[in-house]
Amino acid sequence: MKKFCLMFALIGSSLVSNFASAGTVQVTWQDPDKYADIRPTNESRENFRKHVFQELGLVFEDLAKKLPDEVQWKVTVTDLDLAGEVRPVMMSAGNDIRIIKDIYWPRMSLNYVMTDGKGFVVAEGKEDISDMSFMMSRPINMGNGSFPYEAKMLEDWFRKQLKSQKFPSK
Repeated sequence: MKKFCLMFALIGSSLVSNFASAGTVQVTWQDPDKYADIRPTNESRENFRKHVFQELGLVFEDLAKKLPDEVQWKVTVTDLDLAGEVRPVMMSAGNDIRIIKDIYWPRMSLNYVMTDGKGFVVAEGKEDISDMSFMMSRPINMGNGSFPYEAKMLEDWFRKQLKSQKFPSK
């Protein structure tokens, strides 16, 4: 587990240095064994988690680009429930499938702290984010990789934080 956090912190810090003219983010995935739903369908649990963390980490990085220069955003994800539900397939192939229905909406719990260039806290909080209408709202951007519902949920939440001035904006 610590290897995952360290690996993603190193990847994130190397990517962050390329975006000096925008805010930066560091994402920590805390105790993923306790997450509500991060179940794979046709790959190993370890590879699937790596894939989820990498893709959603990129969403956080895109959001951080909308923050003012020198803002550092530290996010700790404490729970994740991906859209849909994994169910076994009754065939010889043995691969499970993820059923996407409106009753299985995406959810994420996280803690965050944002600091300015001098180290002063400009925003902090604990959030339980969800999108119960994920299949009925604006169309998803299929360019958001394998987890478009979760990406849209995070983008909508971030946009609301900017609009309500809970987060600093450029």
